[in-house]
Amino acid sequence: MVVQSVEPPALLIGKDSRKGAWKLARETVEVPITGKIISVDVKVGDAVKEGDVICVLESMKMENPMLAPVDGTVVEVKVAADQVVKPGDVIAVIEY
Repeated sequence: MVVQSVEPPALLIGKDSRKGAWKLARETVEVPITGKIISVDVKVGDAVKEGDVICVLESMKMENPMLAPVDGTVVEVKVAADQVVKPGDVIAVIEY
């Protein structure tokens, strides 16, 4: 008799070594342009929908809302108000 393993659902990407549970996929939101964070509108644990404002970035005297690219839960916030950021800096991580 051959026992075959059952594939996990598509969104589950790997085992969490701490708990033995499956981890969900993650989306990292990065800064696209140099500027200053004016406000942070989410905190860890918040549920967000695609298009929700994560923070507002001021660059060249214009306010640019940084939007959630996916529906999910915020698991990390890496910026704070009044912080100067550059392209590639991580704003937040969303688990979905």
